[in-house]
Amino acid sequence: MLKNTYIHIPGVGKALEQKIWASGIHTWDEFLEMTDNISIPSSRKTRICDEIKLSSRHLAARDCSFFSQRLPSAEHWRAYSLFSDSAAFFDIETTGLSPARDRITIVGIYNGSESKTYVRGINLDDMVEEFSKYRLLVSFNGARFDIPFIKSEFPEIEFKQLHIDLMYPLRRIGYGGGLKKIEKLLGICRSEETDGMDGFDAVRLWRQYEKGDKEALNLLVKYNREDIVNLKTIIELTYPKMVEKALKA
Repeated sequence: MLKNTYIHIPGVGKALEQKIWASGIHTWDEFLEMTDNISIPSSRKTRICDEIKLSSRHLAARDCSFFSQRLPSAEHWRAYSLFSDSAAFFDIETTGLSPARDRITIVGIYNGSESKTYVRGINLDDMVEEFSKYRLLVSFNGARFDIPFIKSEFPEIEFKQLHIDLMYPLRRIGYGGGLKKIEKLLGICRSEETDGMDGFDAVRLWRQYEKGDKEALNLLVKYNREDIVNLKTIIELTYPKMVEKALKA
């Protein structure tokens, strides 16, 4: 979808992007080849062509920060198919809801084949280096929750990557509510041990662990791991619908 995108170009909004698509031009290459098909001033066409060539160079260089800065945050999902080979699906657990008062307890990061868990008091600081390895981050409600928490405790993490907060593009295609509800709508099952658990259970398990219950930590880690693994399943199942919805808007 990124190569179908024009709204990252200065001066191009959604209305003009829709006009370009409606003229039968979808990809960047098609725009360069079929500029006569779109009725906009020639000076604007020239600027768009120059920006397409610039975008192509940045894409060839795998420059995620270029697109992260240029794309509206709600449209970062468009880059998924071209940056999925450098994606990290992440989720945090905390002691509560306020970054000012509460603390991160666990950070889970899944790269599509391996999940890594970072636990307060054990290896939490190591996740700073892990985040730096990826060009694309995927979360659910991460823009409002996970990232503010992480920035509060680890301000050295700049988060210049593309970031897909799945909550928003999922809403556009009819999947509202929380992560667990959406999983059920998509037929994604949790393990017997974690089925029905939520964020309040995560807080409870951490408190039990602090009192010496190591099994509580094991269950919390499993719960978090299912969160991050399921994020990949969700976007793989729904990305084609996101593209279809955008192109028909």
